[in-house]
Amino acid sequence: MTEEKKSELTEYADGWITERKGTGIPGFLKLAYPIIVIACGAYLFTYMNGEVTHSTRGNLVQQLNAVTGNANTFMYVVMAIIAAYVVLLLAFLYKKSDH
Repeated sequence: MTEEKKSELTEYADGWITERKGTGIPGFLKLAYPIIVIACGAYLFTYMNGEVTHSTRGNLVQQLNAVTGNANTFMYVVMAIIAAYVVLLLAFLYKKSDH
């Protein structure tokens, strides 16, 4: 590879990832990352205390929750961390590239 073409490439992870300088993040990734993270957060919120409405094991989950207590406080902390991650991710995705 010529020296001029090599200087246009940026390597990450000891050469496992290579990109051309000035390449932006593809649009589908800008859309996919937040959707995936929001879907994971919604899943955590929906099943915060287990699948209590399931037809066969819902009763067992409810009994376990009655004995052990709920996990609401911990799960709200996890969801707050996810929300902070979404904000940072969106800021990174939509900021103007500096190189």
